[in-house]
Amino acid sequence: MADLVLVVEDDPANAVLVEAILTTVGVFEVVWSDDGDEILEIVRARPVAAVLMDVSLSHTMVAGEKVDGVELTRRIRDLPEGLNLPVVLLTAHAMKGDRERLLFSSSANDYVAKPIVDQKGLVSLVERHIRAAKAVRSELVARHREQ
Repeated sequence: MADLVLVVEDDPANAVLVEAILTTVGVFEVVWSDDGDEILEIVRARPVAAVLMDVSLSHTMVAGEKVDGVELTRRIRDLPEGLNLPVVLLTAHAMKGDRERLLFSSSANDYVAKPIVDQKGLVSLVERHIRAAKAVRSELVARHREQ
């Protein structure tokens, strides 16, 4: 079964592009949404392997409150299911210092500048983060069994 990647994007054209990259260059199942409440529910209820998060969400709401990708990533991290979930920020903010500032403020794992030029590189990045998260989960399960 393919790993599930949640794409959080408010521009349908960008969402379709990212989905096409992940399903043709990669072999992922993709769910796309820009509804903050739905995104949190998907993370709680489904076995999400990674999240690709647009930073500049313009219409996304959680419980009636407008949020951007940084805040939504923080809220994902607040969920038990989100602690070890790889989150990769997708953003047009590519000025010097943006990467560090956005990663620090959101607790995301990585950052990719838009437009996405290296499609294979994006897939490789997502695969690498999913492998690392699975290894951490396996190690935690093994340690828990030992106790």
